[in-house]
Amino acid sequence: EVFLSELMGEDIKIENILESESNQETKYEKFNKVDLLVKNSKSELIIIEVQNTYEHDYLLRILFGTSKLLVENMNIGMEYSEIKKIISVNIVYFDLGQGDDYVYYGTTNFVGINKHDTLKLSTSQQTLYNTNNVAKLYPEYYVIKVNQFDEIATNTLDQWIYFLKNDEIKEEFDAKGLKQAKKELDILKLSDAERKEYEHFVEHERYEQSLIMSNYRVGIQKGKEEERQQQEEKQRLEKIEIAKNLILSGVDISIIIKSTGLSKEEIQKLQ
Repeated sequence: EVFLSELMGEDIKIENILESESNQETKYEKFNKVDLLVKNSKSELIIIEVQNTYEHDYLLRILFGTSKLLVENMNIGMEYSEIKKIISVNIVYFDLGQGDDYVYYGTTNFVGINKHDTLKLSTSQQTLYNTNNVAKLYPEYYVIKVNQFDEIATNTLDQWIYFLKNDEIKEEFDAKGLKQAKKELDILKLSDAERKEYEHFVEHERYEQSLIMSNYRVGIQKGKEEERQQQEEKQRLEKIEIAKNLILSGVDISIIIKSTGLSKEEIQKLQ
């Protein structure tokens, strides 16, 4: 969530994880390597993919991935205006195309051949699609060329890319979520034996914490019970004092019972 928020410049909340990889429907179908497919709070589908090995046709495979995802999320009778938004985030560890930057963003726009203006949505279309930008109707693409990054982090997104490239974070890095991501990566790097030992340690810590919290809750409950009993005793003594005063004033016992809530036997003992 934090990484996507940094990349897209908006607050991204992942509602659920739809799948961990995309499978072929038949053995003859071209494989779509999707590492993570999520849906955000705006019901937009986001593909996150990590690619380590070189693929000369990777740019077209990005197109295939978004196209396949779009079709798979269309239902019979579905209005075109209900088509899901797809954002493709591609983290690549090889030289993809030519360019000096390390983060590229791609959209679809329609430009006039003669007047070179950009096609815009009408007022009614803006209401229908809930956007004023034609490009927002179509898939958006992010390509992060990790190896192209010069390792000079000038902002929080750069800090994330530095982490993606080097599997480490510098002490001065302050990007949200980065330290937690590093912790998770460190756990994944453990050997089987080390991971079992770590999991045993975590479970022991959880057990100890549970004992502490259980004893704390018992203590709190006991304290509340003692406080309640003290309050009841205080109220009982106050009623007795009132009853004594009413007896000395010669008030009828039936009135004293109504006034104090004490029983007839309790009042008689005071006389």
